[in-house]
Amino acid sequence: MNVDDGDRERIAAFLLRMRSSGLSARDLLTAIEATPRRNFVPGQWHADAWSDRMVPIACGETIEGIDLQARALAALELQPGLRVLEVGTGSGYTAALMAQLAGRVLTVDRYKSLVEQAKQRFEALGLTNVIARQADGSNGLPAEGPFDRIIVWASFESLPRGFVDQLSTGGVMVAPIGPAEGVQTFAKLSKLGSRFEREDVAEVRLQPLVPSLAAAL
Repeated sequence: MNVDDGDRERIAAFLLRMRSSGLSARDLLTAIEATPRRNFVPGQWHADAWSDRMVPIACGETIEGIDLQARALAALELQPGLRVLEVGTGSGYTAALMAQLAGRVLTVDRYKSLVEQAKQRFEALGLTNVIARQADGSNGLPAEGPFDRIIVWASFESLPRGFVDQLSTGGVMVAPIGPAEGVQTFAKLSKLGSRFEREDVAEVRLQPLVPSLAAAL
């Protein structure tokens, strides 16, 4: 998986930002360097693919800035063999990264066209351990759990207990928690027996989690 030469300087700038912020997840950063991010964003936004800003994608959705994505995935502490659930496939970029770091990734989105596009990108990259599916992930996928890791790219008003219950013992969930119209906190929830520990990762403003499937797209 080769990265376009035109992105080299932008990737270097991103790595410097991560180093200055204290993020040193080597395997994750290696996967990021090896994955052609511009393949996951529309052509007119290629110059912003490695910036810390949201970029529009299909279906009126966005792909989060690379800095936030890296911090969120680092908080998951992915390891080979782990089962991961992602709610909010979007372009498929973060699922592609996680597939290189974990055992099996199940990623769901309410938009069929986003799922189909993500599948094509996974196939082009030769990723065989990631499954993309159109599904209502607003309550997780309890019938398919437990999962070792869960990440959600949409916000919850309060602690997502139903999701945490789908974690295996020692599992980790990363998701934004806070008001729909205000600043939320991307939180890392680590399950320890019947309780969990919370660690705040970053302040964000993401759309609230929407139940149901998209009818037209």
